[in-house]
Amino acid sequence: MNDYAGQHEVISENMTFQITAELTRFVQELKQERKSHFHDGRKAQQYIETSWKQLEASKRRFERDCKEADRAQQYFEKMDADINVTKADVEKARQQAQIRHQMAEDSKAEYSSILLKFNHEQREHYHTHIPNIFQKIQEMEERRIVRLGECMKTYAEVDRQVIPIIGKCLDGITKAAESIDQKNDSQLVIEAFKSGFEPPGDIDFEDFTQPMKRTVSESSLSNSRWDGKSEPRPGSKSKGKLWPFIKKNKGGGPEDFSNLPPEQRRKKLQQKVDELNKDIQKEMDQRDALTKMKDVYIKNPQMGDAASVDHKLAELGQNMEKLRLEAQKFEGWLAEVEGRLPVRTEQTRRQSGMYDTQNTSAVNNCAQDRESPDGSYTEEPSQESEMKVPVTEFDDEFDDEEPLPTIGTCKALYTFEGQNEGTISVTEGEMLYVIEEDKGDGWTRIRRNEEEEGYVPTSYVEVYLDKNAKDS
Repeated sequence: MNDYAGQHEVISENMTFQITAELTRFVQELKQERKSHFHDGRKAQQYIETSWKQLEASKRRFERDCKEADRAQQYFEKMDADINVTKADVEKARQQAQIRHQMAEDSKAEYSSILLKFNHEQREHYHTHIPNIFQKIQEMEERRIVRLGECMKTYAEVDRQVIPIIGKCLDGITKAAESIDQKNDSQLVIEAFKSGFEPPGDIDFEDFTQPMKRTVSESSLSNSRWDGKSEPRPGSKSKGKLWPFIKKNKGGGPEDFSNLPPEQRRKKLQQKVDELNKDIQKEMDQRDALTKMKDVYIKNPQMGDAASVDHKLAELGQNMEKLRLEAQKFEGWLAEVEGRLPVRTEQTRRQSGMYDTQNTSAVNNCAQDRESPDGSYTEEPSQESEMKVPVTEFDDEFDDEEPLPTIGTCKALYTFEGQNEGTISVTEGEMLYVIEEDKGDGWTRIRRNEEEEGYVPTSYVEVYLDKNAKDS
């Protein structure tokens, strides 16, 4: 078994040096390259937006100059038709009209020139620049895919090299298993753990017909069975060690699995709920069978006493009630993890205090063992990226490169102690910014300021999404 484990260590070491280290360096290169492509995309987008603003400004200026030229022309015509106006005023109005007409012509020429330039830049933007950027991103992703395929081949080779040695190890394990002598093993265990107690001797006959002092045999069963008050004989082992079959309850983490990431915790809770439901069903089947048996006894008393079944039925009823309460407790935790609980008011909050207390204590007790939500369930990548490129799982590596835009606000309904990595602590009544909606895993990503952001349970906050951000 040690040799077999050693070969797996060899596989692990080879994967670390030949695959993990290389992929880590490759991922860093891809992050920088992807960041550069997105920077180029934002730069191109800003340039075309600036050109559009210039076009709109020249268009408004041309429109304004045309209206002013029309007003100046109308004023000149009005002055020219008025016989009471001096010739100098008419000439001044005519010159003003000519100036306005010339300004309108200049604005028209400028607007036409900027329009031609913008149309050319827009064609270049949508048919050359942006397609080139997307092509580079696509080529980068294709290189990543090829590299992952090469790593898979490398792993296959690493594994294939140790297969002959693993085969020999398995042969040795098989040989060792075939050489097991269960009788000898059992005898060794008996010799190691036998109690050493002597069986009680025969009980003496006590003649009650004779007025004699009755004594109890030293070896009688009554002496070997303590009533809990008398002292055991010196040198004898304690009574508890006579029964090695009693299982001890070993602690293994918090009952609500709060030390696990959200998705793993949900699976564990679902598994526990299913097990409890199966146990409840077994108890119900036994109860139904006993109920039928009782009915038979009632109809046919000669077959048995119906009252003898009542004790077992009562015991089954108590077991079923305990199992139902246990199932309800785990279903409550499961509902909280899946985000199916409604937004709680003060009354419902007090009613569900049991779950809050248990969750909080579990978090405090196991904070050092908890993992980030990023590592437990695959974090849904942001779909609010500026370039609107198709999002893949690989994008998780780059979520921290650019801050996500704010899509709304939220109010903390309850205090949440975010002690594990990836979460953030909030206090009741606090207002925060929402940067990523709940993707179905029961967590919402929020931001307090530029440096503080993380996940909180969706059921702990009331979200107000920005309609414009959501529509865009």
